[in-house]
Amino acid sequence: MKCLIVVYSYHHHKTQKIAEVLGKVFDAQVKSSQQTNQEEVLNYDLVGFGSGIDSGKNYKELLDFADKLPQATDKKAFVFSTSGMPVGISGQRRVEEYTSKCHRTLKETLQSKGYTIVGEFGCAGFNTNKFLKYFGGINKGRPNSEDLKQAEEFASKLKK
Repeated sequence: MKCLIVVYSYHHHKTQKIAEVLGKVFDAQVKSSQQTNQEEVLNYDLVGFGSGIDSGKNYKELLDFADKLPQATDKKAFVFSTSGMPVGISGQRRVEEYTSKCHRTLKETLQSKGYTIVGEFGCAGFNTNKFLKYFGGINKGRPNSEDLKQAEEFASKLKK
């Protein structure tokens, strides 16, 4: 199975770390959305789309990229993200629910382009946006080794 990982990661480049782990499992090329031509995505059987979360959605740059994808047939996709949701307070189950909700716009866009969504992954990411920078941010050190291990397990299950 030929796989491509498309990622938009800029703040602390934490989503890029997740993309690299996923790429290793799938033996996939990992490219930023700025480096990827929407037409080339059609050359892959499986495409992962990932970014950080901003205001309850994947970053606008990734959503815009997905919006410009050509129609596809028989293509599979998965989505992934890191978010500043305070996992220490909320717990992992709440993070998973939040992640699924945040992925909704991206998943709907991909489905409208003919992609079948075969999975989604999300974990905490270090966040120093807005006022959080004055307190040293939240989710410091995230994604951590456990998050990376969970990303690897997610990809391994999808690969099967």
